[in-house]
Amino acid sequence: MLKNEKAVVVFSGGQDSTTCLFWALKHFREVETVTFNYGQRHSLEIECARSIAEELGVKWHLLDMSLLGQLTQNALTRSDMAIEHHEGELPTTFVDGRNHLFLSFAAVLAKGVGARHLVTGVCETDFSGYPDCRDSFVKSLNVTLNLAMDYQFVIHTPLMWIDKADTWKLADELGAFDYVRGRTLTCYNGVIGSGCGACPACKLRQAGLDKYLAVRGKDGRQ
Repeated sequence: MLKNEKAVVVFSGGQDSTTCLFWALKHFREVETVTFNYGQRHSLEIECARSIAEELGVKWHLLDMSLLGQLTQNALTRSDMAIEHHEGELPTTFVDGRNHLFLSFAAVLAKGVGARHLVTGVCETDFSGYPDCRDSFVKSLNVTLNLAMDYQFVIHTPLMWIDKADTWKLADELGAFDYVRGRTLTCYNGVIGSGCGACPACKLRQAGLDKYLAVRGKDGRQ
């Protein structure tokens, strides 16, 4: 039973990972979080993750992955690069190797703290084409980590097959709708809550919220 197990959540303080944190708190006996400093545009992301973990009473780890910014050029680690997405290409926000490295380092941490379960908010539905958000990648890495460390990890992806509207629905079902809406940082421009309203992350988040609220209203919920 998962209720007797321990999990580590890969945690950025955004909508998806915070929803996954509430999901993990419901399903596991003990939960810890890990956030990565990879030279992202806004250090506020790290502070947001720290404060949420503290408020929810879970242990928070911060790992230095700043070398990632030295290896790849992208709009999330370089303020002089525009956030763009041209048809047929990956968005400039794609960070090569990010989920691969984050999950690998999270696994090392998890083994050290006695956890076999890793939780991540990647999904194949609203994923902008990121190759390291695909289910096939996660399953492949799960096998690789188990072989590499001789340890039986299970990587959980609660959002893998749902869109942003259903992610809002899940947060609502977990009793976390208002918390996720007001306290998380999804915005590429570093604005907590509803965000800047202009960047791709904010537009996706808002479109999902609007879609869910329309359904929620029809169901008679406020």
